[in-house]
Amino acid sequence: MTDTPTKQENQSKAEKSPSSNANEQRRGNRNNDRKRNRRGDSKNERDSEWQERVVQIRRVSKTVKGGKKMSFRAIVVVGNEKGQVGVGVGKAGDVIGAVRKGVSDGKKHLVRVPLTPNNSIPTLSKGRDGAANVLIRPAAPGTGVIAGGSIRTVLELAGIKNVLAKRLGSKTPLNNARAAMVALSQLRTHKSASRERGISLEQLYS
Repeated sequence: MTDTPTKQENQSKAEKSPSSNANEQRRGNRNNDRKRNRRGDSKNERDSEWQERVVQIRRVSKTVKGGKKMSFRAIVVVGNEKGQVGVGVGKAGDVIGAVRKGVSDGKKHLVRVPLTPNNSIPTLSKGRDGAANVLIRPAAPGTGVIAGGSIRTVLELAGIKNVLAKRLGSKTPLNNARAAMVALSQLRTHKSASRERGISLEQLYS
């Protein structure tokens, strides 16, 4: 018996269907790979923007019922050198875990810093945290970052290139870093200050 045209067509369709399904699967896999690559690239770009610097790592102990429990404390400064900076503290049983916690804590407490065209700050500012006092003032182009200790790290990761800073009081790195953060958070541009006060820039300068 000869096959009817309908049977031949059905057979040809059945023969073609596996190849078409395979092609569709390949296309779907390619699309999924592209989506994954895009997500991965965007994640890497976000991570590459941020820089982390460890200011201090100390071994601390906690007295418990059975004795003393040892752990590590890390002070980490996180910034993108574009006007955003944060200070975080992390505690863990190992150094790597403490640094990782410090980075995540620093990204939760970010401060946006207004920068001038010369990569300096608009006005003088003072910050206090505990017994630490920090004075930060703008500087002329080419001055550089005149600061020391953890204050210098905070200013550099904030993207400030020309600034004068002085530590007054406590020498504790964590208190100094937090005092610098308080001083940076209090900065206002002249435009924002005039807008808040409801006056023009000419009146503000006069």
